[in-house]
Amino acid sequence: MEKIKELCIKYEEIITYLIVGVLNTLVSWGAWFLCAFTILDAQVVWQNVALTLISWGVGVVFGYVMNRKYVFKSTDPDIRREFLQFSGGRVSTGILDGVMMVLMVNILTINESFSKIFVSVLVMIGNYLISKLFVFKKDKKTEDVETKNRDEE
Repeated sequence: MEKIKELCIKYEEIITYLIVGVLNTLVSWGAWFLCAFTILDAQVVWQNVALTLISWGVGVVFGYVMNRKYVFKSTDPDIRREFLQFSGGRVSTGILDGVMMVLMVNILTINESFSKIFVSVLVMIGNYLISKLFVFKKDKKTEDVETKNRDEE
């Protein structure tokens, strides 16, 4: 049991990111599927793009709040700047999402639900790397203090 606790502490950020990522994916998918099965049709290219943009927008707002608070535990007082960086980082994965969905659904005629799941996995990996390396990066001093505090617990 102690070994499991040590692993959870060691990999807390990744575990939390995966949990938040699943929640974020569910929220984003919820927006996509709600629109896809009510007002938009993924078989129509412009509506497929609209679905992706709606899903992306909902995911960015939800993801920023959850990642800031629970994953990276940011205390940066400049929330506006941080949110803009976060959103900017999501633009690249949002473009990846849109291009891949059009490619898979409209050109390769792969099932839209399967395509959404596959593309979401790629997007989640990209989002973690962008957040970790650019948006919520911590300087060496902050990491040393956090490590010391964790070791004292």
